[in-house]
Amino acid sequence: MDTNATARTVREVMTPDPITVRADEAIQVAAALLEENEISGLPVVDSGGALIGVLAESDLVRARATPYLWKNWQTLAVGDLMHSPALTADREMTLAEAAALMDRTHVHRLIVVAEDQQTPVGIVSASDLVRSMVGERADD
Repeated sequence: MDTNATARTVREVMTPDPITVRADEAIQVAAALLEENEISGLPVVDSGGALIGVLAESDLVRARATPYLWKNWQTLAVGDLMHSPALTADREMTLAEAAALMDRTHVHRLIVVAEDQQTPVGIVSASDLVRSMVGERADD
């Protein structure tokens, strides 16, 4: 078994300093943030910066596919579509643990939180995990 590969942590592959959005922000603002920054999800925070949920592109697709939500698109807030609570990881979680959590819960990203378990400090996505696998040995 290659212990170096299994001991790698979320800290090593996460995207630090995530772009966040507040729950009371207009959904159109969040959609623009996703598009402009070429990202697929945003941590949702309260007025104090504490993590309260996550908004993903798939939530916007669901809104587009749901007649009631699409009809009310102009008045929707992020909090109307976000998932809560957000699934989180700490920086010292191993990549194997992060992959198992993503697989078990069918999500494509984990919000990395500070020691207070409330402040978003990064995001680890499925894409980050795939990039980390390039060059790793598959025989462990």
